[in-house]
Amino acid sequence: MSHRSVSVSSNASSSTAGNPGAQAPQKSRIRLPRVPFWAQILLGLVLGALLGWAARSGDIAWLGTALDRIGGTFVQLLKLAVGPLVFFAITVSITNLRNVSGAARLATRTLLWFMATSLIAVAIGLGIGLLTDPGQGTGLSPKDGARPESSGSWLDFLTGIVPKDVITPFTELNVLQIVFMAAVAGIAALRIGEKAEPLLSFAEAALALLQKALWWVIRLAPLGTLGLIGRAINEYGWNLIGQYATFTADVYVGSLLVMFGVYPLLLATVARVNPLQFFRGAWPAIQLAFVSRSSVGTMPLTQKVTERLGVPKEYASFAVPFGATTKMDGCAAVYPALAAIFVAEIFGVTLGIGDYLLIAFVSVIGSAATAGLTGATVMTTLTLSTLGLPLEGVGLLLAIDPILDMIRTATNVAGQAVVPVLVSAREKILDLDAFHSARSFDIDEADSDAGPGPEGADGAGRRRGGPATATA
Repeated sequence: MSHRSVSVSSNASSSTAGNPGAQAPQKSRIRLPRVPFWAQILLGLVLGALLGWAARSGDIAWLGTALDRIGGTFVQLLKLAVGPLVFFAITVSITNLRNVSGAARLATRTLLWFMATSLIAVAIGLGIGLLTDPGQGTGLSPKDGARPESSGSWLDFLTGIVPKDVITPFTELNVLQIVFMAAVAGIAALRIGEKAEPLLSFAEAALALLQKALWWVIRLAPLGTLGLIGRAINEYGWNLIGQYATFTADVYVGSLLVMFGVYPLLLATVARVNPLQFFRGAWPAIQLAFVSRSSVGTMPLTQKVTERLGVPKEYASFAVPFGATTKMDGCAAVYPALAAIFVAEIFGVTLGIGDYLLIAFVSVIGSAATAGLTGATVMTTLTLSTLGLPLEGVGLLLAIDPILDMIRTATNVAGQAVVPVLVSAREKILDLDAFHSARSFDIDEADSDAGPGPEGADGAGRRRGGPATATA
């Protein structure tokens, strides 16, 4: 009788001892619900706004300094990986094209679609600017402007492609020169053939390492968002939005029209796929772009969602890095068009049809000069200098820039995912099963996949032995 009264745990222990292959029952543990990444981002936005307001209204210096350090450190961490990430991503992506039939045709069509969508975006920006006159009634004057420390020009753009040495582009973060060196290295590796395999293996391993490290930075986005939003509100306050109300609304409306008007129309008519399904799969990258304000920083996630949407891995690994450095419908199309009209109205300069055509030309051709980092100062100065407008006008825009850069970057990244889907669909290489099964996912789930590097997926971007959902 006493033997039967032994506790359940004792029976379990003796049973486990008698049967080494058996597993002891685990004690139940209380697990706190995991906060989704989008909720963390939203919390960072709200807390950042509140802390920024508190720091400004209460003149709390230490809080303002803390917000500035948090936001600045997050951006600096993104910049730290940009140079080598762009180099290895472009190099590997070019060599991956050897596994894609009709690679030259794919590359050409990708570039043409980049230019076509940029032209549409700049037309929308010009149309909104002409209808709303964003520079009128702001209370701003030319004396409020300030000439930027650095500016872009066509001479700098054309002569600055070729670097003077191989180190400076990485230390000064000249993305265009890094892209040039990476393209040369990739093409040379293709021509050499098997002798370049050790170098390519190293490049793929380095790319996987950098992307994994960047995932860790991405996970800090909620904290970075808190610092960036808080710093902007502490420095400029809410009154600033009132002065730039029309201009801010124009940039957001123009970007949203491109993202939720032009792109869905192209997806439905050109690619003949469901636009809602596209946004369902691409939303994690668009969301991160909005808060990080960095196309290059978002690049690993953009490539992941693009492959999940059924774009072949070899082609996606070329189109996404290429787009992250040159495809800027928000920063290099909608925004410069509105900025040019805004500055012209502040300085009392009348623009004609020829000037508007120049704006379109700069937006389509000069977007490669815009680094995939926070801010669009280079593109703005390039546009203003081409039109002969005072560069001091850039100083009028810097104050509101952090708020505008969020929607601009989100539009950039959405376009960087749309074009590979369009081209793949037209070339009939889009995996429709993967597209239809693509879904939004949490950042923790993305990081727990096989990893953003070359391993873990076959040529179609599908998980080996798994379902049709693509993964990186």
